[in-house]
Amino acid sequence: MARTITEIHTEILNNLLGDVNLANLTSTSQVAIYRLFAYIIAVAIHTHELLFDLHANEVDTQILNQKNARLPWYRYMALKFQYGFDLIADTDNFDNENATDAQIEASKIIKYAAVNESEVDSRVILKIAGETNEELAPIELDQRSAFDAYIAEVKPAGVKITIINYEPDILYLSLRIFRDPLVLSNTGMSIKNGNYPVEDAINEYMKELPFDGEFIVQNFVDKLQKVDGVKIAHIINIESSWIDPELNDYGDPVPVDVKTIPESGYFKVDNFNNIEYVV
Repeated sequence: MARTITEIHTEILNNLLGDVNLANLTSTSQVAIYRLFAYIIAVAIHTHELLFDLHANEVDTQILNQKNARLPWYRYMALKFQYGFDLIADTDNFDNENATDAQIEASKIIKYAAVNESEVDSRVILKIAGETNEELAPIELDQRSAFDAYIAEVKPAGVKITIINYEPDILYLSLRIFRDPLVLSNTGMSIKNGNYPVEDAINEYMKELPFDGEFIVQNFVDKLQKVDGVKIAHIINIESSWIDPELNDYGDPVPVDVKTIPESGYFKVDNFNNIEYVV
């Protein structure tokens, strides 16, 4: 945003006063030659900054009207959503004029988003998630209604969009851990620290997965192999299940042989009851 002529003129004069080579320029007269020169330069700089602002506004308008709607654009718009705020008329920007920074930040409830194209029809698949107690979670029904209205407003005309706001995919793990009995107990507890390192490593791996990222069995095993006290991490079985829209409930678990992408965009481990620790 362009500065005023007065702001620029004052900044120039302050810089002159701080320059030891110009120490003789001490006149306070408003018509002193050096002050007049400074004013002329300030006017030129102000005009230049106005031209930059005008150019930026023209570019923003062209981009807004163009709506290229590449896949990253949908993700950007999803993360930009502000719950409880209205859009400025004829724009894709929210009206934040009377809002505090804290209110604006709290309104941004979409913390994760991923976009793909449907493989069966002409449709954009938009996966979203918020956070509850610092864990990924679906946004609430009222929030979802507002988000749907927002996407309908900003999306290009004629584009079909499916929004996925599911509970996490459930990951069922059946593992056999060959342990070092000097380091891990027969329940997997660290003899030294009292925690459960394998379970900690599993939770770490799930957090390290990017939203809508692939769960790769080999990478998962590699993570477990690095745990102190683990000699061999053997996969007996891994399965996952996700929300079936027709049932409005989780479907039957299916095996994960090599890799899988969560339908919801993220996973939650069912429990650690099927981890067996052997020597």
